[in-house]
Amino acid sequence: MVKSFERWEFEELQITFGLERLYEMPLLTAWTSAETQFTDAEKQKLEQLKNKLQRNAEVWNEDELKFFFLSHLIDLVGYESAHYKAFTQRKISATIGNIELTGVVDYMIATGIQNPRQPFFFIHEYKQERKREADPLGQVLSEMLAAQAKNEHKYPLFGSYIVGRLWFFVVLIENQYSVSLAYDSTQDDIFKIVSILRKVKDYIEEHLKLL
Repeated sequence: MVKSFERWEFEELQITFGLERLYEMPLLTAWTSAETQFTDAEKQKLEQLKNKLQRNAEVWNEDELKFFFLSHLIDLVGYESAHYKAFTQRKISATIGNIELTGVVDYMIATGIQNPRQPFFFIHEYKQERKREADPLGQVLSEMLAAQAKNEHKYPLFGSYIVGRLWFFVVLIENQYSVSLAYDSTQDDIFKIVSILRKVKDYIEEHLKLL
């Protein structure tokens, strides 16, 4: 059976693949506790982005949210590295048992030059607030499961899904996963969001040592 990422719901993934949702996970707690220092220029830029999103969160479509807000936020994180890079709109697939998980991933950090090889981190959704066509947690979790199969369970996987102004962070370790509370990027949470995104780089560097 072949089933695309956007067709999965998180409960269905739990039943099909034996996933267990934890409401407390030390790695998620450590990740979302990350703090970072910002330059004055970065603070100014984040304030500008926050204010722009406050005015437009309810009216931007998916492409506008990506172009006017998300791309600038991710640029401040700085995922450039000689060992890994960002990929957008790339297809990945993996077979677990007799089920093939497949689809196009909005954004991922992975090793590779032309094509993603070892994925570490996913961002999914980018949906405007008043439009909900599918289960965003189910989508990002199915992507992470596919990556886990490709990576042969070598390390935890990190992800995030976004619904308008709200960010949720996800960790998958073997058959257990956990989801953070929501972070509002129209508020001062925007600084915490960037801190959490930057912390991903530390985890990636740790995992690269194991490859």
